Amino acid sequence: MRCKVLLSLLLLALVKSVSSSTVWVHQNSSALLPCSVSLSLISNSSLLEVAWVSDGELLASHSPSGAFLSDGFSWDPSLFANGNFSLTVERASWRQQGTYVCQTLYNSSELSSSNVTLGVEVPPSLSVVSRVVVLDVEGELTCLAEGFNPPLINFTWSREGEVVGGGLVVAAERGPGGLYRATGGLTVFPSLDDQNVTFACQVTHVALEQPLSVAFQLSFVYLPVVRLSTIPSSSRDTPLTLSCDVEGFYPEEVSVSWVQNGSALPDPRLSEQGPDGTFSTRRFYTLSPAQREQAGEVGCVVRQAGLSQISFASGHLEELDPVAVEDPVLTKSAKASVALMCISLVLVLLLCFGFSWRRRDEKLKSLMVSGIILPPRVIVGQKGRVTLSIEGRMVDRVQTAWFLNDTPISDTSLRVSEKGPLLPPAGEQGYYKLHAPRPLVSTSGSSQQLLSSLSFMPQISVHKGAVFRCQVSYIGKDKVVAERVSEKFTILAAPEVSEIQLTEAGDDSGVVTLTVQASHFHPDIITFRWFCQGGELSPVASQAGSAPRPDAQGFFSAWSCCRLPRSELESGGTKVWVSIHHTALKQPVTRETRGFIKRPRVSEIVSSASSSPERPLTLLGCDITGFYPADISVTWLRLGEGEEDDREEEPEEGGELWGPVLTHPDVYRASATLRREGRRGGGGVICRVEHCSLDEPIERCWRNIPIAAPSIPPSLSVSWTSEGVGVFSLLLSGGHPRPTLLWAAGGATLSPLGSTETEGKGEDGERELRSVCGLERASTGQRVADRQMGQTHNRHALKTQAAVSDPDAEGIQFIDEKLDADNKNIDRKKVVPAEVEGETEALHINRVYLSRGPRGEEREPLRVSVEVTHPALALAVHRTWTEPTTEVSPSC
Repeated sequence: MRCKVLLSLLLLALVKSVSSSTVWVHQNSSALLPCSVSLSLISNSSLLEVAWVSDGELLASHSPSGAFLSDGFSWDPSLFANGNFSLTVERASWRQQGTYVCQTLYNSSELSSSNVTLGVEVPPSLSVVSRVVVLDVEGELTCLAEGFNPPLINFTWSREGEVVGGGLVVAAERGPGGLYRATGGLTVFPSLDDQNVTFACQVTHVALEQPLSVAFQLSFVYLPVVRLSTIPSSSRDTPLTLSCDVEGFYPEEVSVSWVQNGSALPDPRLSEQGPDGTFSTRRFYTLSPAQREQAGEVGCVVRQAGLSQISFASGHLEELDPVAVEDPVLTKSAKASVALMCISLVLVLLLCFGFSWRRRDEKLKSLMVSGIILPPRVIVGQKGRVTLSIEGRMVDRVQTAWFLNDTPISDTSLRVSEKGPLLPPAGEQGYYKLHAPRPLVSTSGSSQQLLSSLSFMPQISVHKGAVFRCQVSYIGKDKVVAERVSEKFTILAAPEVSEIQLTEAGDDSGVVTLTVQASHFHPDIITFRWFCQGGELSPVASQAGSAPRPDAQGFFSAWSCCRLPRSELESGGTKVWVSIHHTALKQPVTRETRGFIKRPRVSEIVSSASSSPERPLTLLGCDITGFYPADISVTWLRLGEGEEDDREEEPEEGGELWGPVLTHPDVYRASATLRREGRRGGGGVICRVEHCSLDEPIERCWRNIPIAAPSIPPSLSVSWTSEGVGVFSLLLSGGHPRPTLLWAAGGATLSPLGSTETEGKGEDGERELRSVCGLERASTGQRVADRQMGQTHNRHALKTQAAVSDPDAEGIQFIDEKLDADNKNIDRKKVVPAEVEGETEALHINRVYLSRGPRGEEREPLRVSVEVTHPALALAVHRTWTEPTTEVSPSC
């Protein structure tokens, strides 16, 4: 019978194997995870056990005691007789991808183990994010692919079926939902030839049977030509009417505002209040030429709310319009005088302006300079561009200079990164890239258009409250022909929102405070809206209503609180969420929570062993306290023997959970225990605790290491040499692990010393540890001399083991300045090795400085002590030697 058992173990060792493979399937498709075992060498199939495990969770098992199969998985039991234990994942989701382990055991011994990595392919969805371009201005087309897995994807761009860009594999980033997303871009310089032309963005992915593409046409934007004029006024004390003509733009939606000296002007008030409390207003209406020819009576009718009576003012147009009044009758001589005066005036004007006409036509009057066009949204960390348009017949001779407020802007793109820190280095303005002006032929053909622009990275510390200025001049001339100032722009930074934090009130009111924090946003206006199932809540405290102070970088932070009864939250069924609104967000940010959650506290693992030699048992346990809600998971894992970080995925059997027990109205506690039967060698176990309040599980480790205290002699062994060197030794026997020793010596106070430790075995076979320390006494005056000579170490050395074992032994050798030439290369800080039974040992001689009394009396006695520490010792053990009061001869 014993021979059969040995033969079975030998056969199991031969068939035991570990393999791994990878299976890729499309999402919502069935995935077959292979697992095959050779049963030719197995005599009794009833001792065969099979289990599928993933991430510590048991998915399927088959044993003589029964079978188990999780939902969403299936296998064919008819194939078990052939050793085929393959597992099918039905309608595989990308969340199920990972490593699956198939383990087979025969007679409780591991027969084989195979790892199958499941990958789920999810096809992407494709959309065009940006297709709006400006005619003859460099732009960027952006295509977004999202919701796919694995992360590698390829982008290709085409124009009318011809490839114009892309073709590179892009490594995507993980999106909020867990799947991947990636963007592909194409830089274009659109012209009139690109109108009504079909562009296409195409992606190829392993989950697509054929490439996925989306076709589109460019959406062109035509920049307007803006002209400003005024309505003449006879006096500077009267209001001045301004006129702004905006022409040639597309599409129709535009916004027009007024600025003065770089600051925005408020919208004009329709009514103004006088000193007596009444209001006045002025309205304008422009008559067409046809209406002006009709003449007649005109009037202004004013109606007030709640009154049927109207106010009315009218007059005849012949009296109101001075142009409509007939010219007075003049005599012939008067008419001649008037004609002569007009002719003289025209000649004078022609003589004054004739000489400067050509020059002014080539310079100022030949140029039309637009206003500075700012990006629609200026966001921190995202590159923006400002542009100026110049149109005329000689724009090729024009140069531009850009300023931030009054500081000239230089190109820093070669030395400052776009992704650099938000705060610029000292002496730098941040990231700026000046684009070379590009002359463009306009549609009229007689004039040209020049575009001057620069790109910049918005920074609050630099650009908040600033404006861009552009000066236009001719090359080689210092005179500024035209200057434009941009509007002040608002810099946007989206807030970073924390999760909802829950805290209890200090009293017994049963109220829980929910707090959310928003940081790193700009501008300072932010709104918090709290909601609960059933309606909106009112915040009880908020720092968002009043403008908070900015930090060192110019960003703002705010918080908001809401209170609810604890009874609404402790069940975990009430959902509370907060919505944060900010102008930098396209969509509000939402945070939500369920229940009042408390983190568990896990104690260290405590072990106890049974005293029965027939059935040894080790009981391990740890306490879990202070958690809420009650759902908690405890898993025991086995540690690899001899390797502290080698953790096995297979759970340790024999674990139990006592509880959870409600100790307070909202606090639970539990106890986790593990029974380990039999005598096991090294290694250990891990207790892993998982709870909904933990981002990462809490783990406690226990090592199965035998601990035994060493045998310590009652006193030290002391030997003195003729040169005044003392050799102290201590021999420890047995014990595990190795103890730690610390030597120290001195008078009233002790100083640490260097020592030498050697290990060996005694006559009884027990491990022995010998620690030896050598020292030499010296006075404080010798310390000063040693420092002046640069000698802080002793010069002596001796044969250690000869001196310790027999103080009177002959042949003890010393090393000093009298060494012969053969020993000149010996390091005087260490002891020359002495050969003892084929081994060599080196001992460092320590110098101990002893001081004398205040009146020069005898020096203080020498004390030498060693401290022994060990895990099996509750307190450290000390062994001390004190010099006798009677002077001892150094040659003892």
